[in-house]
Order: sequence, then structure tokens, then C-alpha cells
Amino acid sequence: QVQLVESGGGLVQAGGGLRLSCAVSGNIFSINAMGWYRQAPGKERELVARLTAGGSSNYADSVKGRFTISRNNDRTTVYLQMNNLKPEDTAVYFCAAEVYTSSYDLDDYWGQGTQVTVSS
Repeated sequence: QVQLVESGGGLVQAGGGLRLSCAVSGNIFSINAMGWYRQAPGKERELVARLTAGGSSNYADSVKGRFTISRNNDRTTVYLQMNNLKPEDTAVYFCAAEVYTSSYDLDDYWGQGTQVTVSS
């Protein structure tokens, strides 16, 4: 069993910044990758940023230059630093992790989501 808990969402004015955190715990053999997704009303869930165990990262074009994904040293917590926020960034943000619970069992796990609202 693997659990992900997000925090840091809230209401922020356009142009401001916000940092989201996600803590991963449970039966973890290793973590292949961690990332952030978001879903706005009436839209499909989309990838925002992803960070692999090897240190490679990728971002949605809409957030490049504004958002930064990072992790702590033991790789069990992932962060999303969001700067210069825009109203179109308003969405529920979900943390996700690709977790090996053994040397051969790989599954995706999701947090419950945290609301980010950007006012203009």
C-alpha cells in the first residue's frame, strides 16, 4: 500500500507564487518517477511536470519557465514551485508517483488533489 498526500494549495492573486508539496509513504521498494497533473473544470487531466529517478524532468508547454519540479534527498517528497501564476492555472492539482513495491511490481499512485485558484 502506497499513500500520497498533497499540500500547499489555496487562493493566490495573478502574478503570485505558490509551492505544492507531496509526501509519498508506504510499501516502497523504489520510486521510478513523480509528477504533477492538473484538471480544470470541463477539461481532461493533463501532465504539468514529471521528474524521473534519474533526474530528468519535463513540463507542459504552458508552464515552462514558470513552474519548477523538485524533490528532497530521499526522493519521497516532490515539490512544485509555481511562479507568475495566471487565472488559467486554476485547477485541482494531483500528485502522482510510479512506485515499485517490489523489484518487479510497478504501479501508479495518486494523491487526493489540492485546489489551486488564481484570481485576476
